[in-house]
Amino acid sequence: MPELFEVPITMNLVRGAQELDITNQGLLPHRLPRWARAQCDDPQLAMAEAQPAGCRLVFETRCTEIELEALRTRPAYKGMPMRPDGVYDLVVDGELTAQASLSGGNVLMKDAAAGTEELIAGAPGVIRFTNLPDRPKMVEIWLPHNEITELIALRSDHPLQPCPITRPVWLHHGSSISHGSNALHPTGTWPAVAAAGAGVELINLGMGGAAMLDPFTARTMRDIPADLISVKIGINIVNADLMRLRAFGPAVHGFLDTIRDGHPVTPIIVISAVYCPIHEDTPGPLAPDFSGGTLAFAATGNPTEVAAGKLTLRVIRDELAHIVGERALTDPHLRYVDGLDLYGPADFAEFPLPDRLHPGPQAHDRMGQRFACVIRESSASS
Repeated sequence: MPELFEVPITMNLVRGAQELDITNQGLLPHRLPRWARAQCDDPQLAMAEAQPAGCRLVFETRCTEIELEALRTRPAYKGMPMRPDGVYDLVVDGELTAQASLSGGNVLMKDAAAGTEELIAGAPGVIRFTNLPDRPKMVEIWLPHNEITELIALRSDHPLQPCPITRPVWLHHGSSISHGSNALHPTGTWPAVAAAGAGVELINLGMGGAAMLDPFTARTMRDIPADLISVKIGINIVNADLMRLRAFGPAVHGFLDTIRDGHPVTPIIVISAVYCPIHEDTPGPLAPDFSGGTLAFAATGNPTEVAAGKLTLRVIRDELAHIVGERALTDPHLRYVDGLDLYGPADFAEFPLPDRLHPGPQAHDRMGQRFACVIRESSASS
C-alpha cells in the first residue's frame, strides 16, 4: 500500500459550496453563506443547506489512491428503518468510476409525532478509492447529497492541483426533488444528470423543504456568477401551506427582480412543479404518513378553499405561466418550463412516486435527461 500524504482542503478544491465552516471535527461545506443563514432559524433549512447536494472535491492529479476522512450526520425518524447510507461518487475524467459510503457518524433522530429531534453522536469514518489509472486526470469526489458531511482529511499518494472551471456555470434552486430526494447517489440526482448531459458546471441550491421564495436565497443567487439560472417553484409553497395567491405572485416577481439585479441578461428558466397527485388539486399542509411502515406523505388541506386563495400545484403552474409570459414581453432572456414536461402523469404511471412526493431513481434520470435538452436549447439561443 503506497504512503498517503495529507492535502489541505481549501475552497479552491471544493465546488458547489459557498463557504467552508471550521467545526470541532473539520470543515463543513455550506450552500448558503453565513449572512443568509443568519436570516432564518428554521431547522429544516439549516439541515438542508448543510447537506452538500451538488458539492464535490475537484482536482487534477496522477494519484492512484485517494482517502477521505469525514464525519457524517444523517437524518432518521423514530420508529422507522434507517435510510440507506449516503454515497460518495468518484468521477474520473467525467466517468463515474467508483462509489463508497462512510460508516459510523452522527444520527439526527426526528420524532414526527412530538415534533422534536435529538442528535446521537458517532465517530468519523474513512473512504478509500484505489487502483486509479496512473496518468494525469481530473478527479471529482461528489459528496452525499443527503448527509451533512464534515470534511476532516484528504490524503493521496501524489500531489493534487486545483483545476480551472472551463464549462458554463448553471445555477439552480429548487425543493427536495432538486436536492435529490429518493435519488440513490449524488450524480444520480436530476440536476447532476442534466449538468452532465448538457456539459455545464452545476451549482445546486436545491434544498429539501426550503424552496420558499426566501429573499436571502434570491440575494445569494444574485451574487453568484452564472451563465444560466433556473428556479423551480411550487411544491414547498404548497406543502407548507406557506402563502395565499395574493402573496405568491408578488413574491415570485420580487425573487426574479432580485436575481435580475445581479444578472441583467443571464438566461433564467422558471420551472413549475412536477406531477404530484396528492397536491394537484388539494392544498397543504403536508403531513407524514407512517401507516404503511415506511415514511410517505399526505396532503391535509381542503380543496374547497382554493377559491379563497389557497394554493395547489395546478394553481401555481397557471400563475407562473402568466407571470413569466408577462415579464417575457420585456425580458427576452426569461423562459417558462412546465414541470409536467419533466415528469407528468404518463411518467407517474410508469415510475410512481415512492413516497407520494418525491420521484425515484429512474424518474430522476429521465427528468435530468429532459432538462439537459432545455439547457442546450437555452445555451444555443442565448
